[in-house]
Amino acid sequence: MAYMYFNSNPIGNRVGDCTVRAISALTGASWDDTYMGLSLQGFMDKDMPSSNSVWDAYLRHLGYNKFIAPNCPNCITVNEFANEHPKGRFLLATGSHVVALIDGTWLDTWDSSMEKIIYYYTKQEE
Repeated sequence: MAYMYFNSNPIGNRVGDCTVRAISALTGASWDDTYMGLSLQGFMDKDMPSSNSVWDAYLRHLGYNKFIAPNCPNCITVNEFANEHPKGRFLLATGSHVVALIDGTWLDTWDSSMEKIIYYYTKQEE
């Protein structure tokens, strides 16, 4: 499986917006639309758009379900998860980072392959 550079931020920022970038990649929405959606959710929840509870509610509203990563507390890496999930769309969450995984390729502004996944989101197949 592989890493691919991805940055949907309109001015190329790479710090502090990993949640927006990852959800943008996962859903195919623009960075602007994703940011606005998260901001609206944060406004309704009276919390910051980057808060775990805010983007959790946003993803659940879009039909995504949350799962605990396999083998925790020893948790698998982004690369290991990608090897085990060569098909599908996932949002992977570490302790401090969020990355999109689409058909075995993680899309990010840096190679986060060795980050340990704590939980992930995906839509159930219908």
